[in-house]
Amino acid sequence: MPHTYLLLALAILAETVGTSALQASQQFTRLWPSVIVVLAYGISFYLLALTLKVLPVGVVYALWSGLGIVFIAIIGFVVFKQVLDWPALIGMAMILSGILVIHLFSNATPH
Repeated sequence: MPHTYLLLALAILAETVGTSALQASQQFTRLWPSVIVVLAYGISFYLLALTLKVLPVGVVYALWSGLGIVFIAIIGFVVFKQVLDWPALIGMAMILSGILVIHLFSNATPH
């Protein structure tokens, strides 16, 4: 099981790199960031598919997308100087709360 969560963490990392490169690609007008987008998303989806051998798709997708949203918001703030308002921050806190509820209390995932 820890191996599956490692694969999921790497999938989230790759998705985060890909989405950050998407911003840097300036709508696919810059070559190397565009190449990174394609490679990172390919790696992310491959690793995500491997986690589906063990964990249910709904739980995997909730973790992958939810944590990806939060990490991209942090990168957007630090790297791209994008500021979020309070409703956006509260919404992300709710996403993180939902992830914790799934992980800690749901019988859909092994603990």
